[in-house]
Amino acid sequence: MPTPVMAGVDGSAESFAAAEWAAREAVRRERPLLLLHARNWHPRRADGEAADAARRQLARRALHRAEERVHRACPAAVLSDEQVEGPASAALLNAADRADLLVLGSRGLSGFTGFLVGSVALAVVARASCPVVLVRAGEQAADEYLPADDGSTEAGSAGDGSAFDRTRHRDVVLGLDAGDPSDDVIEFAFEAARLRGARLRVLYAWQEPSAFELGPGDVALAGKPQQAREWRGFMSAVLQVWRDKYPGVEVVECVPQEKASTALIRAASAAGLVVVGHRLAERPVGPRTGPVTHAVIHHVGCPVAVVPHP
Repeated sequence: MPTPVMAGVDGSAESFAAAEWAAREAVRRERPLLLLHARNWHPRRADGEAADAARRQLARRALHRAEERVHRACPAAVLSDEQVEGPASAALLNAADRADLLVLGSRGLSGFTGFLVGSVALAVVARASCPVVLVRAGEQAADEYLPADDGSTEAGSAGDGSAFDRTRHRDVVLGLDAGDPSDDVIEFAFEAARLRGARLRVLYAWQEPSAFELGPGDVALAGKPQQAREWRGFMSAVLQVWRDKYPGVEVVECVPQEKASTALIRAASAAGLVVVGHRLAERPVGPRTGPVTHAVIHHVGCPVAVVPHP
């Protein structure tokens, strides 16, 4: 049986949005969907059978509500559910070892296009062995598509009454680390674009180095247009093998001169999915993500996929 797409469900609006997004992704990937609930648990607490039964009932209720929403929103999904003992971050990390993809919900910040990312989600993103996608509350299928043109015969109706074009997905945006490109991250982005029939926008943001930062083989201190051309040539060389592997994916290469986090947040405003990488490493003080990934998962409004790599 193929490894499932998993969604963490805790009864919140953001977890229900994550479950629906995960269902659509599972259908695209032709994989089953597993809804997972981590029951509250503490090794020093002995609440007795009654308290344990109550927690099981609350878990069952949350899973049932998520299943109902998934069945309505994505009836083609092959669905199952599971309850596991917490703590939540440990339970989700264990589950990630047997998942193709793990999807978690994150509350949108009122008045902003960003996430309120809790400690559980941050711990899972930093340590999960599989890609983790964060989905904000209120995310709908319509948000994956571009607005419909007048007279479109393939238009669908969004929850706010606006129309969207089912034939035109929003871009998948890949934040490329040109200094250390990861095949795992690049392949995830190309495959996501292929599954959607979407355009892939690959972005490498660069900043002009000082003379003290340059080393042998670095892009020389030339004019800015020349530096941009050299970075674009390097990006094209990195991506060529993936263009050959995914000939049906339209690729747009962007090399803006600015901070990577700023460029990605701007590009995400019109995207359906943003893909960034995260290097798995033991860190001395708790789980951490790099500064670019940290900024993206806190300030991007569309779903964000964080792909681990060595």
